[in-house]
Amino acid sequence: MASRTRTKKTKKATQASPFKEKMKSIFFSAQGMPIVLSLVVISILFVLFRMKGVEMNYQLSSISKDIEKVKVEGKELKAKKAKLLSVNNLRKMARNYKLQQPKQKQIIVIPK
Repeated sequence: MASRTRTKKTKKATQASPFKEKMKSIFFSAQGMPIVLSLVVISILFVLFRMKGVEMNYQLSSISKDIEKVKVEGKELKAKKAKLLSVNNLRKMARNYKLQQPKQKQIIVIPK
Protein backbone atom coordinates (compact mmCIF):
# COMPACT_ATOMS: atom_id res chain seq x y z
CA MET A 1 0.00 0.00 0.00
CA ALA A 2 2.78 2.36 0.81
CA SER A 3 4.31 1.92 -2.64
CA ARG A 4 1.09 3.00 -4.35
CA THR A 5 0.84 6.25 -2.46
CA ARG A 6 4.47 7.04 -3.12
CA THR A 7 4.09 6.59 -6.85
CA LYS A 8 1.07 8.87 -6.90
CA LYS A 9 2.93 11.55 -4.99
CA THR A 10 5.92 11.39 -7.28
CA LYS A 11 3.70 11.63 -10.35
CA LYS A 12 2.07 14.77 -8.97
CA ALA A 13 5.43 16.21 -8.04
CA THR A 14 6.83 15.56 -11.51
CA GLN A 15 3.72 16.98 -13.17
CA ALA A 16 3.94 20.26 -11.25
CA SER A 17 7.70 20.37 -11.53
CA PRO A 18 7.96 21.33 -15.25
CA PHE A 19 5.55 24.22 -14.73
CA LYS A 20 7.44 25.43 -11.68
CA GLU A 21 10.73 25.10 -13.49
CA LYS A 22 9.41 27.06 -16.46
CA MET A 23 8.14 29.85 -14.16
CA LYS A 24 11.45 29.98 -12.31
CA SER A 25 13.34 30.17 -15.57
CA ILE A 26 11.13 33.03 -16.78
CA PHE A 27 11.01 35.10 -13.58
CA PHE A 28 14.63 34.67 -12.57
CA SER A 29 16.07 35.11 -16.05
CA ALA A 30 17.69 38.26 -17.38
CA GLN A 31 14.46 39.25 -19.16
CA GLY A 32 12.03 38.37 -16.36
CA MET A 33 13.84 39.83 -13.35
CA PRO A 34 13.37 43.51 -14.34
CA ILE A 35 9.67 42.86 -14.88
CA VAL A 36 9.32 41.21 -11.48
CA LEU A 37 11.27 43.96 -9.76
CA SER A 38 9.19 46.62 -11.52
CA LEU A 39 5.96 44.98 -10.37
CA VAL A 40 7.26 44.75 -6.81
CA VAL A 41 8.28 48.42 -6.78
CA ILE A 42 4.94 49.50 -8.26
CA SER A 43 3.09 47.44 -5.66
CA ILE A 44 5.08 48.94 -2.81
CA LEU A 45 4.54 52.46 -4.14
CA PHE A 46 0.82 51.82 -4.47
CA VAL A 47 0.61 50.70 -0.84
CA LEU A 48 2.66 53.68 0.35
CA PHE A 49 0.53 56.19 -1.56
CA ARG A 50 -2.64 54.57 -0.26
CA MET A 51 -1.36 54.74 3.32
CA LYS A 52 -0.41 58.40 2.87
CA GLY A 53 -3.89 59.14 1.50
CA VAL A 54 -5.54 57.51 4.51
CA GLU A 55 -3.26 59.44 6.86
CA MET A 56 -4.12 62.71 5.14
CA ASN A 57 -7.84 61.92 5.41
CA TYR A 58 -7.42 61.43 9.16
CA GLN A 59 -5.62 64.76 9.44
CA LEU A 60 -8.28 66.47 7.36
CA SER A 61 -11.09 65.12 9.52
CA SER A 62 -9.34 66.20 12.73
CA ILE A 63 -8.77 69.69 11.32
CA SER A 64 -12.43 69.88 10.28
CA LYS A 65 -13.46 68.97 13.83
CA ASP A 66 -11.17 71.69 15.20
CA ILE A 67 -12.70 74.23 12.82
CA GLU A 68 -16.20 73.30 13.97
CA LYS A 69 -15.15 73.66 17.62
CA VAL A 70 -13.72 77.13 16.93
CA LYS A 71 -16.91 78.17 15.10
CA VAL A 72 -19.06 77.07 18.04
CA GLU A 73 -16.74 78.83 20.48
CA GLY A 74 -16.93 82.02 18.37
CA LYS A 75 -20.74 81.90 18.42
CA GLU A 76 -20.71 81.42 22.19
CA LEU A 77 -18.37 84.41 22.62
CA LYS A 78 -20.57 86.59 20.40
CA ALA A 79 -23.60 85.64 22.49
CA LYS A 80 -21.70 86.44 25.70
CA LYS A 81 -20.62 89.81 24.25
CA ALA A 82 -24.20 90.63 23.25
CA LYS A 83 -25.40 89.72 26.73
CA LEU A 84 -22.76 91.88 28.42
CA LEU A 85 -23.48 94.85 26.13
CA SER A 86 -27.26 94.64 26.49
CA VAL A 87 -29.06 97.76 27.69
CA ASN A 88 -30.39 96.08 30.84
CA ASN A 89 -26.95 94.79 31.81
CA LEU A 90 -25.34 98.19 31.22
CA ARG A 91 -27.98 99.88 33.39
CA LYS A 92 -27.35 97.36 36.20
CA MET A 93 -23.64 98.04 35.99
CA ALA A 94 -24.28 101.81 36.05
CA ARG A 95 -26.35 101.41 39.23
CA ASN A 96 -23.70 99.20 40.84
CA TYR A 97 -20.98 101.78 40.15
CA LYS A 98 -23.32 104.70 40.94
CA LEU A 99 -23.00 106.28 37.54
CA GLN A 100 -25.39 109.00 36.38
CA GLN A 101 -26.49 110.52 33.09
CA PRO A 102 -23.96 113.11 31.91
CA LYS A 103 -24.88 116.77 32.24
CA GLN A 104 -25.08 118.98 29.17
CA LYS A 105 -21.70 120.57 29.95
CA GLN A 106 -20.03 117.16 30.16
CA ILE A 107 -21.02 116.15 26.63
CA ILE A 108 -18.39 117.00 24.03
CA VAL A 109 -19.26 116.73 20.35
CA ILE A 110 -16.31 115.93 18.11
CA PRO A 111 -16.82 117.06 14.51
CA LYS A 112 -15.96 114.67 11.72
